[in-house]
Amino acid sequence: QVQLVESGGGLVQVGGSLRLSCAASGDTICISALGWYRQAPGKERELVAAITSGGSTHYADSVKGRFTISRDNAKNTVSLQMNSLKPEDTAVYYCAARRVGVSEYDNWGQGTQVTVSS
Repeated sequence: QVQLVESGGGLVQVGGSLRLSCAASGDTICISALGWYRQAPGKERELVAAITSGGSTHYADSVKGRFTISRDNAKNTVSLQMNSLKPEDTAVYYCAARRVGVSEYDNWGQGTQVTVSS
């Protein structure tokens, strides 16, 4: 199993920036991809951004050009730089890990709240 601990959430005004970080521990050698999901009240959890061990990235259309995901394989960390934040970015953000040979993300952090005020 992989343990994930997020940090960096908080309250920010519209147009501001936040940086989320996630530290992975445990069976990190098994990780093939790391991602950030978010869930707003009354909505389904959605994938915001993901990055593979080789550095390939994927972004949801709603965050392209504003969010950047990065990964440090040596430190087993993944970060999400969020710029030009909008009220609709308000959600609980979760770090997630997908293991080699597994098709879905099956290891989750506890979540960190991001609130964008207008």
